[in-house]
Amino acid sequence: MWVPAAEAALEREATMNLRLAAAFVLAVALLSSTINPAAFVEAAAAIPRAALTAAFPLNLPGSVDSNSPMLWDLQDGQRRLFVLTSHAGTSSVASGLALERLGGPTEITLLPHPGYGVWMEAIVSDEVETWYGFYHNEWPATSCGRDDRFVPRIGAAKSTDRGRSWRDLGTVLQATQSTTACDSTNRYVIGGVGDLSVMLDHDKKYLYVFYSQYQRQREAQGVAVARMLWADRDRPTGRMALWRGGIWEPNAGRLAFSPLLPGALRRRLEWTYPAATPLVSTSLAWHDTDNKVDAFWGPAVHWNTALQQYVMLLNRAKDESYSQEGIYVSFAPALDNPAQWSAPQKLLTGGKWYPQVVGSTLGTGTDKIAGASARFFMSGRSDWMINFVR
Repeated sequence: MWVPAAEAALEREATMNLRLAAAFVLAVALLSSTINPAAFVEAAAAIPRAALTAAFPLNLPGSVDSNSPMLWDLQDGQRRLFVLTSHAGTSSVASGLALERLGGPTEITLLPHPGYGVWMEAIVSDEVETWYGFYHNEWPATSCGRDDRFVPRIGAAKSTDRGRSWRDLGTVLQATQSTTACDSTNRYVIGGVGDLSVMLDHDKKYLYVFYSQYQRQREAQGVAVARMLWADRDRPTGRMALWRGGIWEPNAGRLAFSPLLPGALRRRLEWTYPAATPLVSTSLAWHDTDNKVDAFWGPAVHWNTALQQYVMLLNRAKDESYSQEGIYVSFAPALDNPAQWSAPQKLLTGGKWYPQVVGSTLGTGTDKIAGASARFFMSGRSDWMINFVR
């Protein structure tokens, strides 16, 4: 297949990054071993790797500026792929017989509306015609007197008509108001939590939420993990346990009055949470006196059937405008111990926001399940296949 020079260069760079990462892990292991170097060779080889190869272009329906969740469901006796795309705070649903045959998007409804912009970033089916969605909800930072900046939070909703209409279930993750960085020079977000992905474990006991923390303190910033019992999916508010200090903390949330919506007569009591422990520490903060940033954000998680492991793609920002330093990949054998996630490996220099893996197997492949070779999307467009090897 002919590959343009720029794409070929990116492909060579991705392959070189994989080789350097594997060599580094192996060298560190050998240097630190005084007993059995062969054991460390085996450990280094066990870390999966990923590489990109060029593919024919493929676009999701509609404009995209968030993660785009997908699932297969029956409609009129026919199995179809459904995808939700979001842009500028409005979400839409489209469907088709395959990823390459999706129809046009239709705007969804969400009632009662939580206010301001909503990006539906994750969906899970209970397999009895009910979908559960989890959304990024941005509110203007009015408490700081800055309506031009935003403080996101995470909410939940449910649908019984294949994603066309949703009933809001409330806010499930929200940072305390005192952690907003009112004097931040960040271009978009000055506090809160959002930019999320979810994963239901194999036993269907816990739903895990991987999300980005934007609180004022540098130590709180980065990608974090929360979970709730799947049995609580119809009553999810106040049910989250946070991964903090190496343990699951089930009672970290506190009730507080929410900001007042325009036109509302009274404020609501909502659950707020302290910061969870980030999976990777942020070295250069989102909110300080310079424009430089070094922080991971925007996780997208799937189960890889070829690796028999979970895979997470991550954005890495280099400034307060979210310019991309690169896109990274991390692996874990299970969800219940977030400390098992491997150190992120660089997959691509630069790139666009919201990288996702989408499985290419007809009837099963989604943003939540993929195999050895799958589609690699950024901001709703795929020009690459992503290939996983052990």
